[in-house]
Amino acid sequence: MWYVYALENNNKSFIYIGYTNDLNRRIIEHSDGKTQSTKAFLPLKLSAYVAVTTEQKAKRLEKYFKTGSGKTILKKRIIQQRF
Repeated sequence: MWYVYALENNNKSFIYIGYTNDLNRRIIEHSDGKTQSTKAFLPLKLSAYVAVTTEQKAKRLEKYFKTGSGKTILKKRIIQQRF
């Protein structure tokens, strides 16, 4: 299983989108400051993740979520969704 995930910092001014096949390990790496692109925005929290079956699907979904319309969908429909 592959995961596309979104991390936010406390004041929600930063959203990071990535993909991995080991979500727990990757979140720990981000939290420990081992990832250069998120190190300056600590602390981070996991806001959302989507599971897909292949790495190719994860790459495509991550790429889409990083576009303007993809980030809007992510924020409005996935992160802000209240059940």
